[in-house]
Amino acid sequence: MICYLEFLFLLILQHSTADSGVSVSIILFAFRQWQGVAMVESVIIMGAAGRDFHNFNIYFKDNPRYQVIGFTATQIPDIEGRQYPAELAGRLYPQGIKIYHENQLAELIRDNKVDLVAFSYSDVPHTEVMHKAAIAMAEGADFILIGATYTMLRSQKPVVAVCAVRTGCGKSQTTRKICGVLRGLGKKVVAVRHPMPYGDLTKQVVQRFSSYEDLDNHQCTIEEREEYEPLIAQDIVVYAGIDYGRILEVAEKEADIIVWDGGNNDTPFYYPDIHIVIFDPHRAGHERLYYPGETNLLMADIAVINKVDSAPAKQVDLVRENIATYAPKAEIVLAESAILVDQPEQIKGKRVLVVDDGPTLTHGGMSFGAGTIAARRYEADCVVDPRPYAVGSIRETYKRYPHLNGEVPAMGYSQEQMYDLELTINNAECDLVLFATPIDLPKLLSINKPSLRVHYEYQDHGSHTLEKCLIRRLEALKK
Repeated sequence: MICYLEFLFLLILQHSTADSGVSVSIILFAFRQWQGVAMVESVIIMGAAGRDFHNFNIYFKDNPRYQVIGFTATQIPDIEGRQYPAELAGRLYPQGIKIYHENQLAELIRDNKVDLVAFSYSDVPHTEVMHKAAIAMAEGADFILIGATYTMLRSQKPVVAVCAVRTGCGKSQTTRKICGVLRGLGKKVVAVRHPMPYGDLTKQVVQRFSSYEDLDNHQCTIEEREEYEPLIAQDIVVYAGIDYGRILEVAEKEADIIVWDGGNNDTPFYYPDIHIVIFDPHRAGHERLYYPGETNLLMADIAVINKVDSAPAKQVDLVRENIATYAPKAEIVLAESAILVDQPEQIKGKRVLVVDDGPTLTHGGMSFGAGTIAARRYEADCVVDPRPYAVGSIRETYKRYPHLNGEVPAMGYSQEQMYDLELTINNAECDLVLFATPIDLPKLLSINKPSLRVHYEYQDHGSHTLEKCLIRRLEALKK
């Protein structure tokens, strides 16, 4: 309602702005700001315990223009029902901010008269993003995607970002390769990993990992261990957490160069001096179909087409064409995801159960991974269908992702889920278990069957190598 003073103010404005082209509404907004009566938009942030927290910290926190009603959560099991704690939420949220399940979105908008929904998670088909937008708009809320560079923090040290167009393209092995190259140049390298705060948020603000003991001390899930442990094995310090401004401050103190180790197909949280993007020809065309993977495509300095040794040539060519068309300035490098198996002769003629990376198989959309490739290459008798043996949360995972039919996703976001994983594997009727995960899962699980590990590492395909491209671009930064 317009107060009496505003009414008089508007009468004056009718005469003073009639010919000036200045909007009365803009002047009235400024007048209300001067009065201290600011317009406040109520907001819901859609997320998956990662990008959503970063967007809040950079875009919404301590901003009186917005009132964040809550976060919604999806993709990761059992992360809803928590509270973004008051000590992280800032002065405007003394009670913290509640985290709801995404299926409550329409109800939350309606009940709280929400003005704005900010979509803030990754590896989602473009069509699905617009379905979410339709729900928000139908309930009367605006729907936004925050610009990639808006939430990037600037570092005083050079930043090499490793991102992808989909989950499971091969970021982790590429990050390890890049860290090795940089250390070979005499650089002190620190990796900063995309967030995975699935536990007590108050204890995960800034996390530093430099030893296996750190993984235990931080009570890391299987998913966290899969990302941190291989880098620790290289003597690379890894940072992760929630507050990436504070993380950057401490990481810069011990690094000559920072490697941003991306998650899913999200864009970097730090401005990259060199932006490396990984592509998967097994999912050719997805580089233009998933959010925000297409954004990474458009921003790429170096485009690594991985898995060219196992993908059909036509699909490799399609990825090349899309890069050349939509990111013509990107330098293309071909790479292989080299499969390494200890004692591969043990696979021949065996009925094998394959356990592979969880996120790659679930929201990454892959129906098979390195384990199945190894089983075919080394002539297993068959890959056992794990679904009849699945229990608890693993059974629910198969229901949620019906494309899965030949591998066990290594889901371990909680102790209960790790138990379900262990029981599913032990129930299976097979001769051998192939663990194609980045860590040695039998060290965390009690398995009642013989097993082999399947490793995969970055390998250049041809003479145009990632190392040469990286060194040349690093030299250019000095000029």
